[in-house]
Amino acid sequence: MTWDQGLHKATTVLAGEQGTRELTYLEAIRAALRYEMQRDQRVLVMGEDIGVYGGAFKVTQGLIEEFGEDRVIDTPMTELAMIYAAIGMSFEGFLPVVEMQFADFISTGFDAIVQFAATNYFRWRQPVPITIRAPGGGGLRAGPFHSQSNEAWFVHTPGLKVVAPATPADAYGLLLSAIRDPNPVIYYETKYLYRSLKGMVPEGEALTPIGQAAVRRSGEELSIIAYGAMVQEALSAANELERAGHSIEVLDLRTLKPLDEAAILATARKTGKVLIVHEANRTCGVGAEVAALIAEQAFEYLDGPITRLAAPDTPVPYSPPLEDAYRPNAAKILAAARELLAY
Repeated sequence: MTWDQGLHKATTVLAGEQGTRELTYLEAIRAALRYEMQRDQRVLVMGEDIGVYGGAFKVTQGLIEEFGEDRVIDTPMTELAMIYAAIGMSFEGFLPVVEMQFADFISTGFDAIVQFAATNYFRWRQPVPITIRAPGGGGLRAGPFHSQSNEAWFVHTPGLKVVAPATPADAYGLLLSAIRDPNPVIYYETKYLYRSLKGMVPEGEALTPIGQAAVRRSGEELSIIAYGAMVQEALSAANELERAGHSIEVLDLRTLKPLDEAAILATARKTGKVLIVHEANRTCGVGAEVAALIAEQAFEYLDGPITRLAAPDTPVPYSPPLEDAYRPNAAKILAAARELLAY
């Protein structure tokens, strides 16, 4: 089946799916994969140990029994080959979802993503509708090879879209949108949230639009801008500050590329003070781009310095006390926010 044939192929829309259900962040990802595979036979998943074993974190558990080994494909341990294979499949009309066992391992597939997939449409107008799931972030005591937050590599690359859901509902909705997008999408999922975060998730056609941030909490005195695991930490800090009489806004970016510039500028202009938080290391991180945008287009609204809270420029430590010192958390956000409020 060619891409053009696949693009116009009728799909089966599941009827009668209404309401919501409480799911963990991990279960929401699995539910999105199952829904898209039921809805559209062009969707397939592939990666290391994702079939019979169900994936390193059991995200794909049960899918091979439901859809078979032709659509749930165990691959060799070679990220470069599996991503290039997915690109070829997309040219034939399929919609592959490729799992990196850990986001750290995506570096071995860098050529396929950055040199080929990201540039292909610009070169000869051939879409590359692949989704790459990248389980990232620390907090699980997994050390420097299994805990990286390397999303800035791909935010810097023209031709890619990058999303980072912070809630189970968005883990579901952003994955649906990523699979249906004709561009290559890097879908950063946070391992720390897999089983630690539950929430209500809509059923059926509940897409979260790529490129739209979400105000998780409205406030007047200070804006905290975050994504991924840091959104929950920011909300915890904001709740503590509310008890002290402060009004804090929390903006969840949700999409890192393209950034929702309107939402970022709106919250900066509203509160006049901005704290940007991310788990990735500080230098050239997503927070730097957000800070530059605010400095360029909302400077006259600011009542304090644009502040960034991020991990230091070191590999992620394995030692639990060192990893706790390395990662931002609610207590560190609280301290930084208090300092900025007092400015």
